[in-house]
Amino acid sequence: MDADVIVIGAGLAGLQSARSLQRAGLTVAVLEAADAVGGRVRTDRIDGFRVDRGFQLLNPAYPAVRRLIDVADLDLQSFGVGAIVRTGTTTTTLAHPLRHPRHLLATIGSDLTPARDLVALTRWIGPTLLRPTVASRASTDATLRTSFDAVGLTGRLRRDVLDTFLAGVLANSTGESSANYVRLLLRSFALGVPGLPSGGMQALPEQLAASLERSAAGTVRLRTGAREIREIAEGVQVVTDAGIVSACAAIVAVGPQHVGDLTGLPAPATRGLTTWWFRATGQPRTGPFLLLDASRPGGGPAGPIWNTAVISEVAPSYAPVGQHLVQATTLLDRPDGRASEADVRRDLARLYGTETTHWEVLAHHVIPHAVPVQSPGPIDRGPAWTGKRVLVTGDHRETASIQGALVSGERAARAVTRRLG
Repeated sequence: MDADVIVIGAGLAGLQSARSLQRAGLTVAVLEAADAVGGRVRTDRIDGFRVDRGFQLLNPAYPAVRRLIDVADLDLQSFGVGAIVRTGTTTTTLAHPLRHPRHLLATIGSDLTPARDLVALTRWIGPTLLRPTVASRASTDATLRTSFDAVGLTGRLRRDVLDTFLAGVLANSTGESSANYVRLLLRSFALGVPGLPSGGMQALPEQLAASLERSAAGTVRLRTGAREIREIAEGVQVVTDAGIVSACAAIVAVGPQHVGDLTGLPAPATRGLTTWWFRATGQPRTGPFLLLDASRPGGGPAGPIWNTAVISEVAPSYAPVGQHLVQATTLLDRPDGRASEADVRRDLARLYGTETTHWEVLAHHVIPHAVPVQSPGPIDRGPAWTGKRVLVTGDHRETASIQGALVSGERAARAVTRRLG
């Protein structure tokens, strides 16, 4: 055998599986088809800028992040606790009054935060804030849209703020996501301040990979795609581009769109988005806040962009000194999700109130499988065996988040360790 366990995929779930297996005393070989670790969490360097593949955030309040990640080593640069909401020609900054006291009056006096909506939101999320198991182990669930309606959360706080913000996070503008999952998500936002590592989001998987022990099997083999998994009497054989690797068991931790390529399981449904990255001229100033567009009558954006931010205002390490980096996100479940560059520039000009003709496109990422669909139903599903020695894991088996990826990796490692005795 080349190792005790083969892990296919060096994303967050696969790397955490490998770490947990090694701590249990097992030898591990990680096979990764790409040229670097990270899976969907990757960062490119372009002309001195750090550009993540898709707009991503790291929330240090996730329980698995607190347990498993050295957040201090990542040098997290934090977003503001709140958002700027654009409604027509007006922008309003809604922010945590204790963290951003200068926005106190604008926040409490805004018609975007009516008392009735605040009371309904408290009723909707209150039990989960106190005890997360209320949502994670609930026997009943509903769609986000239905659950908001049920508590009377129907005003502008929902239409212009929550629906728009959550659509960008979930890559889903339909309101059909699991209400219990969103409760857990918003609980983490309430308890922590998301941010960006100084080295880019890829610093997270790189930290996981760096903690793996080297082995004769070669702990992480890059550019080594798995083509087939064969169960044999003694264990498994994985056919790769470079030959056959054998082990006692295998964990399949590939992206959800590739699950069906290696197993008998159907590929989980996913949601997609695109992210535009611009080198901006002039002085686009939004501070460390996300800018949401709610200019369409009845809520939602008037153009293709659901959220945008001057990333260099949040994370100075993402841009050369004196230069500005702007991201803009569109959703692929909308007809304008693949809007042209000209349309995106026009929308940015409207949102920032400035000329964008000379803004330079650094990257445009189209990510059709950005996050797994999180439909109503059980959240704590866990990994799935497809044979005696092959286990499938990933955030599509838990929650569609960094938290879910890390937890799924841990659970897979425990399951394989028990099966191997």
